[in-house]
Amino acid sequence: MRIKLHNLYSLLFAMMLYILPAHSWAQERAVSGTVLDETGSPLPGVSVVVKGTTKGAATDFDGRFQLLLNNGEDVLTISYIGYTSKDITVGNQTSLSISLSPDADQLEEVVVIGYGSVKKDDLTGSVQSVTAADFNQGAITSPQELVNGKMPGVQIVNGGGSPGAAATIRIRGGSSLSASNDPLIIIDGVPVSNEGVAGMRNPLNTINPNDIETFTVLKDASATAIYGSRASAGVIIITTKKGSKGGLQINYAGNVSVSTPTQFVDVLDADKYREVLVAQKPAVEGLMGDASTNWQEEIYQNAISTDHNVSVAGNIADVLPVRASIGYNNSEGVLRGDNLQRTTATLNLNPKLFDDHLKVDASVKFSNIQNTFANQGAIGAAAAMDPTQPIKNENGEYFSWTNPDGSPINIAPANPVALLNQRTDVSAGNRVIANAQLDYKFHFLPELRANLNVATDRIMSEGETVTSPEAMFNVESLGKGLRTEYTSEKSNDLLDFYLQYAKEFGESRFDIMGGYSYQHFYTENTGREFLGDEAERGVYVDRYENYLVSFFGRANYSLKDRYMVTVTLRNDGSSRFAPENRWGLFPSAALAWNIKKEGFLAGSETISALKFRAGYGVTGQQDIFDNYPYFGKYTRGNEFATYTFVDPATGQIMTPMVDPNTGRNVPYLSLRPEAYNKDLKWEEATTYNVGIDYGFYDDRITGSLEAYYKQNTDLLNTVDIPVGSNFNNRVISNIGSMEARGVEFSINTKLVNNGDLFWDLGFNVAVQDNQITQLTQVESETYLGVETGDIAGGTGNRVQIHTVGHPAYSFFVYEQVYDNEGNPIENMFVDRNEDGKINDFDKYHFNQSAPQVLMGINTSVSYKNWEFSASGRANFGNAVYNNMAALNGHYNDFETSGQFLGNINANALETNFNTEILLSDYYVQDASFFRMDNIMVGYNVKSLFGDSINARVYGTVNNAFVISNYEGIDPEIFGGIDNSFYPRPRTFMLGVNVSF
Repeated sequence: MRIKLHNLYSLLFAMMLYILPAHSWAQERAVSGTVLDETGSPLPGVSVVVKGTTKGAATDFDGRFQLLLNNGEDVLTISYIGYTSKDITVGNQTSLSISLSPDADQLEEVVVIGYGSVKKDDLTGSVQSVTAADFNQGAITSPQELVNGKMPGVQIVNGGGSPGAAATIRIRGGSSLSASNDPLIIIDGVPVSNEGVAGMRNPLNTINPNDIETFTVLKDASATAIYGSRASAGVIIITTKKGSKGGLQINYAGNVSVSTPTQFVDVLDADKYREVLVAQKPAVEGLMGDASTNWQEEIYQNAISTDHNVSVAGNIADVLPVRASIGYNNSEGVLRGDNLQRTTATLNLNPKLFDDHLKVDASVKFSNIQNTFANQGAIGAAAAMDPTQPIKNENGEYFSWTNPDGSPINIAPANPVALLNQRTDVSAGNRVIANAQLDYKFHFLPELRANLNVATDRIMSEGETVTSPEAMFNVESLGKGLRTEYTSEKSNDLLDFYLQYAKEFGESRFDIMGGYSYQHFYTENTGREFLGDEAERGVYVDRYENYLVSFFGRANYSLKDRYMVTVTLRNDGSSRFAPENRWGLFPSAALAWNIKKEGFLAGSETISALKFRAGYGVTGQQDIFDNYPYFGKYTRGNEFATYTFVDPATGQIMTPMVDPNTGRNVPYLSLRPEAYNKDLKWEEATTYNVGIDYGFYDDRITGSLEAYYKQNTDLLNTVDIPVGSNFNNRVISNIGSMEARGVEFSINTKLVNNGDLFWDLGFNVAVQDNQITQLTQVESETYLGVETGDIAGGTGNRVQIHTVGHPAYSFFVYEQVYDNEGNPIENMFVDRNEDGKINDFDKYHFNQSAPQVLMGINTSVSYKNWEFSASGRANFGNAVYNNMAALNGHYNDFETSGQFLGNINANALETNFNTEILLSDYYVQDASFFRMDNIMVGYNVKSLFGDSINARVYGTVNNAFVISNYEGIDPEIFGGIDNSFYPRPRTFMLGVNVSF
C-alpha cells in the first residue's frame, strides 16, 4: 500500500538542468528597460517574458529588468496584476521605457460568492477572503492552517500534533447541538462531504496547500442562503491556482522541517516517585523496580519532514491558460512511528472560446495518502506507567504487569513502548476531484449567460491493523495475534446548472440568476477480522447514500452604484427526511449603502471607503450523521449479542449452526430495533446581520465592523424516550431552540510604504455568545438538561450539559470546598440547594468550553530584499476540564489491591487527595491563551544565474510559544476535555522557492 518515490529528487534535478539557461549557439544581445505605472513611478515585480517562450525576468524595486535575447526573439510580453498586458517589439533597441495602463476590470477586486463572483464594492453580505499573498507560512500540511487567525469569528482548532490531523472549524461558534456544526466546504465549485473517511486523518488535507489561491468565508445568512440546507454553520469556498497570461513559468517550492515536543504531562520522575510512594504507600514499595524510565521521552521524538512542489503555469499558444503541479510531502509525527506521506497532482485548464463567449474551467485534482498511525494509547499509558520499571526485562521481553500465573493484568497500565512497537496500523487512500464548468455568454443576447458545472469526487481507502502475538496489552490476541482489514469507498456526484441575466439601464444595474442542483453521496465500508491463523471471524459491509435536489435563485439590483439590494431563495429536498417533510425553503435579503459615493463624501481625502450593510436570512441543517433517520431499522448483533434457543424436547440449549465452509459455529445473532422519528425535519437558523466596511487615507487603513444575531429553531436534538419502548433510550427529534449573538471587528493598516520599506499590520477580534432557549416541549423544574462531555474515569461520567438559559456545552460540576489556606478539601462540596445531601441537584454551571473572545494579529515587513512576518491568536473565556489531573491526581492511583503500580499526576502533591475526585470544579481550569502561530524571515534573490531565475529563501517557526495559566499540556483543546492529548510540536523549517 505504500508508494515509493525514489526518483523524485532525480526528476526535480533533471527539470532544473533542463530549464537552466544553456550557452547559446546563436548570437545574443542584451536588452534592458524600465517599467512605469500611469504616474511615471517604477513598478516592481512586473513579468517580462519573451513571447512564445519561458524565458523572462521580473523587474526589481526600481522597475528595471535585463534580458539576453537570441536572434528572432524581439517581442516581449509585459504583464502585471491590475494593469493591461502589453506586447513590445524590441527590434534593434537595447534600452526600453515601458508604461502600463491600469486595467479597470482587474483593479476592481472580485470576491467569490455562491454560484459566481461579485465586485467587492457590490457585496451586500458578510463575506471575507484571504488570498495566497496573505496566507500563514511554515510547515503547513492541511489547507485550514493557511488562514488560522486571519478572519474574525472563524475558529480553527487542529486535533493535535499528529501530521495532517483533522481540524475543527467553527464560523461564529456554531449553533447546533446534535447535528453538524462544520461549515460547508466548496472546492472549485464542488461542495464536498463533511464526513470522515476510514484510514484518513483529515479528508481536507488531500488538497495540497500550495495549490490554493483563495479562502473565502461566507458568514451571514444573506451570503450563505444560496446553499440553503447545509449553510447554517457557514460556507468556506476554496479556489485553486489557475493559468495566466504570458509565457510559461515554472516554480519549485521545497522545505525541510524539524518538529520537537514542547511539553509533557506533569507526572513524577523516578526519584520523586520512590520518595512519595514510600511515604504514602509503604506496603507496596516492594513492587517498585530498579530502573529510572522517563516513559514520555521514550515515546516521543524529534520529527523530520520534507515537502516538495513543482508547478508549471502560463498560456499555451496564447489560447490555453494552464496550470499543472505535482507535490510530495513526507511528515513525521513527534509520537514515534507516526507518519504521513502525500502525493498530489493537479491540472487546471481555463480557455476562452468563440470570441470569449464560452469560458471553460476544467480541473482534476489527484492525491494519494499513505498513513502510518502510531498507537495513541501510548500517550495516556506513558503518563500512567510506573517510572521505576524498565522498558524490557532481563529476558529481553517488554515489561508488563502480570498475575502469578504469568497472564497479563488487564487493568494495569500497558507498556507504552510496547504499544508503539507491537501494533502496526497503516492505510492508503486515493482521492480524485474532477469538474468541468462551462460558462456560455449567448451570441444573440450577451447579457444572458448559461453555466453548467459537472463534477465528481471519489475517495478510495484501505487499511490494516496488526497486533503482535507477543503483545501483553491485548489479552484476547495473546499468543495468536490479531489482524483487521477495512476498505472504504465514497462518491460525490454533482450537477449544477443556472441561467443569469445582467443588464444596465441608465443608473440602474441588475442581474437575475436561477438554477438547479443535483448531488448524490454514496458510501460503502467493509471490514474483516482475523485472530491468529483462524479463519475470518468477523466481517461487516455497510452501504448507504443520500440525495440532495435543489432549486435556487438570486436577484441583485444596484442604483447609482450606491444603493444595492440582494434577494436569494433556495428550495432543498433531502432524502434524509420523509416525503412530507423533505422540502425546505430558505430565503434571504440584504441591503447595502455605499456612502462613500454620496456627494458629501465623494471628495473626501480622509474617507476612502464607507459602506453600510444589513441582511436577513434563513438557512438549514440536515447533516445528522444518519442517512435514514425516519426509517424503522434493525441492527444485527455481534458475538456478544446473540439469541439462545432451547430444544423443547430435551430442554437443552441448542448449539449454534455449523458453517459447512469453515467448520466454525455460527451463533444466532440478535436483531434489535432502533428508535426512529418519521416526523424529523429541517433544523432552521434565522440570522440578522449589520456591518460597516471602512477605509481611510487611500485605503491605508481598512476593515469592517459586524454585529449578528442568530436563532436556531427545531433543533435536531438527541432526547430521552420512555423506558420499556423496546428501543434504545435516545432518539433524534426536532425539539428545542438556541440563540447566538456576536460582534466582529477587523482592521488592516499599511503603516509604512516608502518604496524600500513596507510594513502592514492587521488585527481582528470577535466577541461571541450562545444560549439555549428551549430543550423540551413541556417545561419541567426538575429537568436538568442533556448531559454530555464523556470523561475517563468511573462509568458513564459526564462533565458538561445542555441546559435552558445557559451556553451549550457548559461544564456541570460540584462546587469544591477549600480550607482556610486555599487547599481543596477531599470529597467536600457545597450543598447548593441546602437539602442536606450532595447529589446531581447540587451541581452547577461553571464556565464553558467555547471561547467568548477570539483575537488574531498578523504583521508583515519587507525591506528591499528582506521580509518578515508573524501571526498569532488569542482565546479568552474558555475553560478546559483537566481529565489527566482528575484521573491520576490522587495517591490511590499508585496501586490497585497490591497487584501493580502506576504513576500519578504531580497535581496530587498539591491537593493531597487519596481518592479519585472526578466531578469537582477544581479541575475545570481557565484555558485562555495567546499562541504565536508563525514567525517567518525570508530573503529574495533576483536575477539568479542570469535573468531567468528568481529565488526566495526563508525560515519559519510554527507554534513558537504559548502564554496561558492552564496547568495541562495545551490550553487549546476543542470540546474542552483534556484526556491523552497528542501534543502540538514546535516546528522549525527552512524553505526555498525558485521561479524560472
